Amino acid sequence: MTPTTTTPDQPRSYSSPLPTPRPHLGHALASEWTKLISIRSTLWTLGALVLTVVGIGLLFVTQSVDRDYESISFTTPALFGLMVGQVAVMVLGVLTIASEHATGLVRTTFTAAPDRFRVLTAKYLVFSITAFVATTLSVFVVGIAAMLAHAGSAAGPHAADEWLGAAAGCLYVTLLGVLALAVGALVRHSAGAIAVMLGVVTLPPVIGAMLTVWEAVAPIGRAVLQRNVPVALSQLFGMQESDMGPAPSNLSNLLIIMLITGAAVAASYVVVGRRDV
Repeated sequence: MTPTTTTPDQPRSYSSPLPTPRPHLGHALASEWTKLISIRSTLWTLGALVLTVVGIGLLFVTQSVDRDYESISFTTPALFGLMVGQVAVMVLGVLTIASEHATGLVRTTFTAAPDRFRVLTAKYLVFSITAFVATTLSVFVVGIAAMLAHAGSAAGPHAADEWLGAAAGCLYVTLLGVLALAVGALVRHSAGAIAVMLGVVTLPPVIGAMLTVWEAVAPIGRAVLQRNVPVALSQLFGMQESDMGPAPSNLSNLLIIMLITGAAVAASYVVVGRRDV
């Protein structure tokens, strides 16, 4: 019986000395977190969010007196900066995925991690946690400053519910950012997705005001004016005065944005799973 010999050109099996664990969601989370903190757009957008919310909020606090807080909560000053700062959250949401399409890095990402649903889930989780923490900390810094500066007897009583309302407002803005990320996944173009999100925020009040001019569609116009992003945020932060009739509840405002965001996220999973890149 002749022994088996290996020819020089015959490939040999290779066993890597490095551990090769089975890929899981934790690996994708670590990868997306590394990408998020490595790009300059994250620093600029989150920095703009913090500076806008804290800067404008503290400016309002310094120009107000104790009596002003009889009708508003201590977290209300943060609302004025958050109305502008929410744009930074939406821009970051879009750039979290659209920038990869612009540079072509998305091909490398899906080659290294073929499970696209896992990658997309990691993007949603990393972005939403980062956006919520940054927004909440900024708002609560302003709220605590207002409480320390104007918690006198003239400010009236304040319940813990106002802090829960502010946290719900931060969740609302975070959901807007998640919606922006989903739109970025669908559109695959940074400028286009940002334009869509700016329209979502700014157009409903204008359209609602136009519809109230015609009596036939006036109820629809009033409903739109009561259920848009600026009004919802104002209510969540304790400003509920309205001349359009009974305002929707905070829970109703949150459910609306959750349904819209959920539908967009579901669509992004379907589209990303079917596309080439």
